[in-house]
Amino acid sequence: METKLVSVDNFLDNEKKYKQAVDILKNGGVVAFPTETVYGLGALATDQHAVQQIFEAKGRPSDNPLIVHIGNKEEVYNYVTGVNADAEKLMDTFWPGPLTLVFHKLPGIIAQNVTPGVETVGVRMPDHPVALGLLRALGKPLAAPSANRSGKPSPTEAAHVFKDLEGLIPLILDGGQTGVGVESTVLDMTSVPPTILRPGGTTQEMIESVIGNVIADSKSPGEQAPRSPGMKYLHYAPEAPVYIIDDDAQKIRSAIDALHAEGKKVALIGPDELDVPAVDWYFAIGPAGNSEAMATNLYGALRECDLTVADIILAVKTNLAGVGAAVMNRLMKAAEGKHYKD
Repeated sequence: METKLVSVDNFLDNEKKYKQAVDILKNGGVVAFPTETVYGLGALATDQHAVQQIFEAKGRPSDNPLIVHIGNKEEVYNYVTGVNADAEKLMDTFWPGPLTLVFHKLPGIIAQNVTPGVETVGVRMPDHPVALGLLRALGKPLAAPSANRSGKPSPTEAAHVFKDLEGLIPLILDGGQTGVGVESTVLDMTSVPPTILRPGGTTQEMIESVIGNVIADSKSPGEQAPRSPGMKYLHYAPEAPVYIIDDDAQKIRSAIDALHAEGKKVALIGPDELDVPAVDWYFAIGPAGNSEAMATNLYGALRECDLTVADIILAVKTNLAGVGAAVMNRLMKAAEGKHYKD
């Protein structure tokens, strides 16, 4: 299969480019497109066979649920039930934006393989002109995980999608680099109080300023089927093993010296200000304390690590305030929870 890369200029008429994508989607195909978080791989959320192509292209486990994307807030009522006053407030405040809300599904509309094994579904309205242009031209919901091979760092540029999925999908809409850089926050509105299943671009503090207390718990105890992406499988991982290390320059230098003594080459991901001249590769992802910049640059740095011959990747622990919780969540997933111990 030939994979076409089509650039979408937000200042020009993109009708023909959207029509090309819409035709593929209406015929049961998949299309990659940018959102404000990462690039997504979309298929009609109401078509089980189309959704299956997402799993096949990504190599994604079939029990890993997908998020449904819509182009207008009012569409949510076509697919779910139980939209309460708090949910209305959140949609009015944060949609379009990086917040996914989990509701009970209306029966018989969303394809069963979008959220296999559960009767809930996550819905969001992305805040990106290309995503909204595509969704509104299509007029139907898109199931869309990140547009990468399963388990690998999510794509924040069209080139990342092309590297992972060339020959596996027919079309990529190139809308430039994404802004937020980490996936949306997933908030389960079926629990009382609502529960954050995955931290993301909309922070717990932001949510609580609108509806009050929510629970931050990314685990899914007692459930065979996860309600949100990012709850069960290895995610965001480059080729070399990743280890989390404390934000302590002396400890980091000692770790690098010890690894070099073992004959290992080391890549390091951390804040701009860190001074560790002995490391083989250093990928600075933003100023210390600027979680938004770190979120934007994190996946690009993880992908850059794959262009090295590093034997091990050390990732500096981040502050958990605000979007820092999402950055740390992604690093812990990439590291499978491993911390470097000297």
